[in-house]
Amino acid sequence: MVCSMTGYGRSEVADEKHKFTVEMKSVNNRYLDINIKMPKKFNALESKIRNELKQFVKRGKVDVFITYEDFSETDTRVRYNKEIAAEYLEYLKQMSKDFGIDNDIRVSSLSKYPDVFSMEDAELDEEEMWETLKKAIDKAGEEFLAARQKEGEFLHKDLDEKLEGMLESVDFITERSPVIIEEYRNRLRDKVKELLEDKAVDENRLIMEVTLYADKVSVDEELVRLRSHVKAMRDALNKGDDKEGIGRKLDFLAQEMNRESNTILSKSTDLEISDRGISLKTDVEKVREQIQNIE
Repeated sequence: MVCSMTGYGRSEVADEKHKFTVEMKSVNNRYLDINIKMPKKFNALESKIRNELKQFVKRGKVDVFITYEDFSETDTRVRYNKEIAAEYLEYLKQMSKDFGIDNDIRVSSLSKYPDVFSMEDAELDEEEMWETLKKAIDKAGEEFLAARQKEGEFLHKDLDEKLEGMLESVDFITERSPVIIEEYRNRLRDKVKELLEDKAVDENRLIMEVTLYADKVSVDEELVRLRSHVKAMRDALNKGDDKEGIGRKLDFLAQEMNRESNTILSKSTDLEISDRGISLKTDVEKVREQIQNIE
């Protein structure tokens, strides 16, 4: 199935101890770029989070927001910093000695000095946290993927219509190409007759000139390759299950289509073929733009 590179997903998963909220949104990008914003306490889980996210996205710039609420009473604990307290006490004794004043320091006053006591988060049970967080990631990821697949269906349909328009132009040019050769032959014959008046036309010379012209304006190879590229693109869109995403492959095919349409235009000496060549190139550009949205 074709996936768009833009999407959004959100989930909340909670148990009796904590709750995780996960939001995911993505935009177009040439490569996979995952940016995660979450509480620092979960930094140790970042590698697991990234690996889990990769099953839902292969390409695009993805922003992931993870928020956490703790319902337990053991979220934080008091830490006594003995070394810092001892250093304060030593300096207070030195001050008493230096200035000849009573050392009236008490435990209650010493405890008020900065960093003697500090609050710190209780150690996390990573396995327990990961179990809940993984559920939230998977739930958000499934919603995120469904949104991208739904938009991908519209992209697939739109591209198919544009490819059909390209084939119509290819068919017209294929049918028109032999006609312009015959028209050139007739114009050349009439011109030669006019110049030679009553003299006979050298048919061999005429055939040679027409052959040179036909070779110069021939776009048969370009038309064959264009049909092949359209078929390859449709096959890729219908298959749509490349492990690395199909966007890069489609982009390459679109570049090749653009090359062939440019060549057709450059060879054209016929107004009708030139008009169709311009339409063809316009459709190719539209296809290239749309492909930028596909994973």
